[in-house]
Formats: sequence, structure tokens, C-alpha cells
Amino acid sequence: MNDVRANTAIQTLDIEFSELASDRVVMTMPVGPKTHQPDGILHGGASVLLAETAASIASFINIDSNKYTAVGLEINANHLRSKSSGIVTAAATPLHKGRKTMVWDVKITDERNKLICVSRCTVAIIDKQQ
Repeated sequence: MNDVRANTAIQTLDIEFSELASDRVVMTMPVGPKTHQPDGILHGGASVLLAETAASIASFINIDSNKYTAVGLEINANHLRSKSSGIVTAAATPLHKGRKTMVWDVKITDERNKLICVSRCTVAIIDKQQ
């Protein structure tokens, strides 16, 4: 799975895979200048990128990747706590795993397991471009 990181936002933001299972994907991201907003705290967009990445990867490992690909269709996020440094961890678990869509609950926490962001991401399963 590390091959999918090359030359992507995943690599740029130093996102790492911690756990890859069909019903749980966990990823980490450092909080620092690459992910800060101008006020020096974690940018909400970086949290959303982490959440969608976790949900998309979770969907991807549940499909036949020779025929299909997984792409974000809709995402929402509630930013509950700010963070200026350290590591955040996103854990994606399924709410629905269908043939054409999957919906994932993503919780982003800090090192003390404090909730930073909650997100729900709908992923479309589409035919792979030939």
C-alpha cells in the first residue's frame, strides 16, 4: 500500500498507514507547518484530507481493484478541538459497504486519544478507467 503514497498528497503530508483491515483503516499524520493554517493550528482541510484518504483506502481494500476504483463522493467534518503539534490518528470504520457506495465513519484523535475531528465520508465505487 505504500506504493500509492508516491507523488500524492499522502506523501506530501507525511501520512502513514498504521492498520489496514477490511473493517478498519488507521492512518497517522504529523501536525506542523505542512498542515497548519496561518494561525499555527491544524488546518481543517488537512483533517478532511486525512479523513477522506482513510475512507478511500478502506473502500479500496474492499473492492476488486482490477475492475474498480474508489473515489470520494461526499464528506462532512466537525472540527472539535485544535492542535498545533504532534500526531493525529484517523480511524475509519464502515457504516455501509455496498456495491456502488460505501460510507465510513472517521474519528481523528490526538496522542491522548482526545477527539479532534469527526467525519462521515461517502465513497463511490466506479469502473476503473482503461
